[in-house]
Amino acid sequence: MNAHGAVELSPLPSAAVAALEAFSRARNGAAVRLWVRRADGWTCLHPDAVLEHSECAESIRTPIQLHDAPLLELEVRRDGVSEEDAVFLAQVIRQILSYEREARSAARELTERYEEINLLYFISEILASVLSVPDAAHWILSEVADVLGAKRASLWVHKDDNRLHLAAAVGEEGLSGPIPVDDPDSATAWVFREKQPLNIERGTALTKLPRLEPRPHGREAFLSVPINYTPPEGGPRTVGVITLVGRRANVRFSAGDARLLAAIASQVGAALETQRLVQESLRQERVVRELELAHDLQLKLLPDASNFATDREVAARCAPAESVGGDFYQLFRLSDDRLGVMIGDVSSHGFPAALIMALALSAAAIYAQQEHSPAEVLASIHQALRKELESTEMYLTLFYCVIDRKAGRLVYANAGHPHAFRITPDGAAQRLGATDPPLGMVPLDRYCEATVDWASDGDLLCLFTDGLSDTFADDSGGGERRLIEEVIRLRKRSPQQILDTLFAHADSARTHVPPDDRSAIFLRG
Repeated sequence: MNAHGAVELSPLPSAAVAALEAFSRARNGAAVRLWVRRADGWTCLHPDAVLEHSECAESIRTPIQLHDAPLLELEVRRDGVSEEDAVFLAQVIRQILSYEREARSAARELTERYEEINLLYFISEILASVLSVPDAAHWILSEVADVLGAKRASLWVHKDDNRLHLAAAVGEEGLSGPIPVDDPDSATAWVFREKQPLNIERGTALTKLPRLEPRPHGREAFLSVPINYTPPEGGPRTVGVITLVGRRANVRFSAGDARLLAAIASQVGAALETQRLVQESLRQERVVRELELAHDLQLKLLPDASNFATDREVAARCAPAESVGGDFYQLFRLSDDRLGVMIGDVSSHGFPAALIMALALSAAAIYAQQEHSPAEVLASIHQALRKELESTEMYLTLFYCVIDRKAGRLVYANAGHPHAFRITPDGAAQRLGATDPPLGMVPLDRYCEATVDWASDGDLLCLFTDGLSDTFADDSGGGERRLIEEVIRLRKRSPQQILDTLFAHADSARTHVPPDDRSAIFLRG
């Protein structure tokens, strides 16, 4: 190829020479010549000899015209050669030269793009071996700037704050961001929003273009392409922008440069998405570990019921619907062989409920150990939790009783907890009803309490939360009723056996009610 893209005809391609010689032999050595017209006249390309181009009546002259190439002329002596033969040979020579043109053009294109192909291969190796995209991006931008002759190269990544953050940059100084995605004056933001490349000379028609980063210094080249990622399922998503500013050769970027940068951006987009998925996976693993730790810590706040079963039968369990929850129970040894029993249910589950639960346990431990009456304990707990309950707009049902075996009585205060019963040896179920509304609903100056008989040799205290009774409900409801019927049927068994049976049913039950925290206490003695 010459400087204008025309076929270089000297020397003549070997395939064309072979065709001309074969034709001559087939026509008994007929003279065949191929001429090219140049600015200074005709030159003989075949045979390789200094000949003069002259008109001869005994010759057949056939023009051969190639696109963007000098005019050729095929000359064949008439000795036994027809004009049809000459035209056929001219077509063969034209086809050979056309193929040669395409081959040389492809070779030239491959030579020109060799560095770019090497660059793409280099980038794929970097992205495959370096997990940190910012580290890899600096190497990639350095290579891109070197191959394309850019004065500055920058990589912008979209973050959750809906802004473009500078992940890496090489070369001249420029903007460091962050850039709001909706910035109407930013070229980088425009490329991200429109998902289209921008290839211009800075300083031209700036009144019609967004602001360019950095500010123009004369008519410098500017090329910016979006970084897109297409997941296996769903449409493409733009995750960032690569921008090149200025060229050391002082020329604008070509369409080929834009295609190369788009290919690089595609590779970078896949790497950015891979890193995001890795980071998301690590975050999820960390959250799971933290939730497991929170679950274990919350359950350790609850007392071990077996420590209270030396002279009584006590069983208790709490199973949060999530890793942590708002159900809790507490047991207190009091003077004169009395025992304090508490169960609570925060009006939610998850971490907000767990926070209220932890505060309630702490307050209960303080006020119950001071041996206040059940009503005074509830009043003190409410006062301690009042601000937290108001700010979170949650409430707390709380039941607290003191069992006095010597006096044969159970004194309790019930702040709206519906599931509290005394089961007698003959199978009667006495509800220990609410004496006050739940904590956090209505501010009260004082709380009330009630007293029932307690037979330590046969009565069974049954306390649970609605997360457990809901698992006994059918299409008509009645979860609490069916649970109490089951407790009455099992009343002669140990509290631990009763507890295990009820929770085994709850674990296997299928209900339409969303799962809730499950807690229960059973006590005899």
